[in-house]
Amino acid sequence: MKHTMNKGAHTPARQAAHWCALSAVAVALAACGGGDSTTGGTGQQAVQMSQISPDAAYVQQKSEAQMPAAAPTQPGVPIKPVKATSSAVENPGMSASAAIDGNPNSRWGSTFVDDAWIQFDFGAKVDVGAMKLIWERSYGKEYALQTSQDGETWTQIRYVTNGKGGTEEFLNLGMSARYLRLQGVARAGGYGYSLFEVEFKTPGTDNTQGVASTSPWRYPTNGQGLVPLPAAPEAAETTQFRLADGTLVTRFGARALGRHGRERGEEWNEIGYGPNDTVDPATGAAVDKGPGAHLTFVTQYFQNRTWGMEIIDNSRVAGVTKPTLVVNRYTTVDFLPGDTAFFRAFDRPGVTGYGWMNPGELVDRNVKVCLPTPYPANGRLASPDGVNGPCTLRIRQYPGHGGLGADGLPNGTNVPSRALVVGDSIEVSPAMFSTRESMAAKGDSGGIRYYSAEWLYVVGTGLVPWYGVQPRLNSAPLPVAALSGGTGSVSYNYSDNGASMFQQPFNNVGMQNMQRFVEGRRLIHTHFATGAHSESGNDPYLPAAKLQGTHFNQSVCVACHVNNGRSPAPMQVNQRLDSMSLQAASLGSTGQPQPHARYGSVLQMNARAATGEAQDWGNSVRVARFETRDVRLADGTVVQLRRPVLGFDGPVPAVYSLRAAPPMIGMGLLEAVPEADILARARTVPDADGVKGTPNYVYDPESGAVRLGRFGWKASKATLRQQAATALLQDMSVTSSVYPSRDCNYGPAACAAGERKPGITEADLTSLANYLALVAVPAQRSQASGFPKGVAPLDEHRVNPQQVALGARLFDSARCTACHTAEMKTGSGHLFAELRDQTIRPYTDLLLHDMGAELADNFAQGQAAGSLWRTAPLWGIGYTEKVMGAGQAAKVGYLHDGRARTLTEAVLWHGGEADAARRRFEALPTADREALLAFLRSL
Repeated sequence: MKHTMNKGAHTPARQAAHWCALSAVAVALAACGGGDSTTGGTGQQAVQMSQISPDAAYVQQKSEAQMPAAAPTQPGVPIKPVKATSSAVENPGMSASAAIDGNPNSRWGSTFVDDAWIQFDFGAKVDVGAMKLIWERSYGKEYALQTSQDGETWTQIRYVTNGKGGTEEFLNLGMSARYLRLQGVARAGGYGYSLFEVEFKTPGTDNTQGVASTSPWRYPTNGQGLVPLPAAPEAAETTQFRLADGTLVTRFGARALGRHGRERGEEWNEIGYGPNDTVDPATGAAVDKGPGAHLTFVTQYFQNRTWGMEIIDNSRVAGVTKPTLVVNRYTTVDFLPGDTAFFRAFDRPGVTGYGWMNPGELVDRNVKVCLPTPYPANGRLASPDGVNGPCTLRIRQYPGHGGLGADGLPNGTNVPSRALVVGDSIEVSPAMFSTRESMAAKGDSGGIRYYSAEWLYVVGTGLVPWYGVQPRLNSAPLPVAALSGGTGSVSYNYSDNGASMFQQPFNNVGMQNMQRFVEGRRLIHTHFATGAHSESGNDPYLPAAKLQGTHFNQSVCVACHVNNGRSPAPMQVNQRLDSMSLQAASLGSTGQPQPHARYGSVLQMNARAATGEAQDWGNSVRVARFETRDVRLADGTVVQLRRPVLGFDGPVPAVYSLRAAPPMIGMGLLEAVPEADILARARTVPDADGVKGTPNYVYDPESGAVRLGRFGWKASKATLRQQAATALLQDMSVTSSVYPSRDCNYGPAACAAGERKPGITEADLTSLANYLALVAVPAQRSQASGFPKGVAPLDEHRVNPQQVALGARLFDSARCTACHTAEMKTGSGHLFAELRDQTIRPYTDLLLHDMGAELADNFAQGQAAGSLWRTAPLWGIGYTEKVMGAGQAAKVGYLHDGRARTLTEAVLWHGGEADAARRRFEALPTADREALLAFLRSL
């Protein structure tokens, strides 16, 4: 789409500056080292300001009415300052004039101070559209660009917080002044600032962004004609079924892992039975030597490193008195025989992290290599008797083992083996032992030996999520009430891999669905400009390379969804917010919001030239300052609430909304909830607390059908496919079959007329949607784990079950569940069997609720007016700090814009329909409030 431009972009009227509020830090910067060269960097500078909005600030920019609709019709031409001055220099040969002398070998070099500056005088007021900095190795990590008409009163026009050195280019500069100053804030190294050259250009089509024609996004006015999501006639893969005689067949996928499930960074054993690194022997304090490598992803995890497991269980067949489990593997490469272990060696202290009792009985003990076995058809065995060949395993009995005393330690007795019975718990740990020859035949030169996950199989029932009990964290089924994500919930984590808890597939993920999962994860970690994987050692994915447009927020999904979780929150002044999404709109003649003429639907804050060099087009949004207020609770506790006020490098949109990336977990389960069940919770008349609940309706962007919105902060997306395609377009500037033009960011009219660009393939878009559907939810940590005597629990397992149970009751009695619905049931028509007919506990009703004026953004999306927000799911919320990563807890933020630093703050921001529930929370005694928060942290 051509950006339409009007003439007269540089008239005196346009040059009139619109002065706005600056952050306190920006004010301090303008005063730091100010003045001309005669002041030696100590003169104090005044900053002219006026407040235009409590919510936003921008500097030397024009209001929307004043913004030009045009730019010059020819590219910008070089322009040179008449003089350059600076603060003190390292030596006389590095004067400021060296930065504009055209000699690439000379340079300006400051003294070794952070607040050094260099200033350029053009002799008269001039319009500048572009500026290029060519740094020597000593570059600015953080600095401000400021302009002035008189050399004394300075205005910030750009602020850099993550300078990279090399060549840095600033476009769309919008400068109309005599002086420009680079004011240092922080150096990248121990030396001073050092610039080879600084170049300037007048505004032109190559450096000045115009505006576009936009049109409002369309939303249905109501749910008339609602079309439910289509039901799949057959699941993509059968995960469990019964034969005619009652034989139970359970199938699940395995993937390569680095270590065992109970191996953490510290070796652990009972006191007196081996090393115990979990406790400092001198102080008794817990020791943290880092995580294990159980839930992480091995190098090339998406290539030849998944396989299928099948357990055929005749325990419920009539007349069977001695049940047998037949176990098959389905692989794409050769495996060595007997690579699956059964039953934990709970009778052997000293090997608690990895000991096993039984390797299973091979059909043929003499077999040397197990050849690849094709995946079986849905609902049918691959062979009539279930024995696929010599590598099939059988489990005929519960093995004999050493007896244990009341203390859980060996007592010198023996317990003989016995027949299996219904209800027996059997721990299953597959492994991958391939051969170099087989992997090489696939073109794979990577590792051939890996561990895998550890499952709990209950005879007669199938796989169940587990937690560790005495003795030595032995596996036991979790209570049904703890299964937040249904029977596929992620079991408790004993490897200290909490950062990876939002990256796990369902506990019962299908054999082939495991491969779909890892292929989708690869895309989530792929850079859409280079194709590189975000984790070292993995092959690039070249079909995704060069798909990204020149303007974007991030290039890889996990740059916003950290470890599949939330965005880093706004935590400090001048922080750029390019890991969040800034929705932008103008108001049409009828007051209807539509994409902003310059920004489109979302500000894309980063840019890259055709050469690959970073560019700054002045579309950044940062934290200008924070507004705070105190809330006093009934027990006297004072809680400070804080919200960010935004600063724009460019014009402030008439309407905007800062949105954090939400966690990716459980989205497939929410997609599987029937529309009728969601709509049944909506009320036409508010209840006694004023709680109502309103559905949002959207148009399917491909079919035009009216759908129920269920994803996004305002329930503005109906499907995971739509959600993925929107994020690709708006956050990463990648087109797809859903949005084939980058101009789709400017509304439906521009989308229909825009130039089609090569984008992500249909297969890869499907893979992304499949991945989102298959990311599982951690089980609730409501049970105390059975750590052995003297072993320090991991932080996430310091659980007081009684306190958590009390907190759950208080959460309900405060009527938080009026919106955060505790329990839902998925339907039977989703493509993935893992998502069908599951009882889940997401703590959301997927409806819109009025949250009051303090959370309102005035950004309407369909039925979601400014103060209406979709109830956010709470499952997994207790893992938020762990998922952000070690040492990154300060970056955690809750609510739509990340303003709440703690769960307590998040509750206290609730208003509107949640006002009564919030007041009940405020009135709780200290112990009850802590119990309610403990419950939330257990989710």
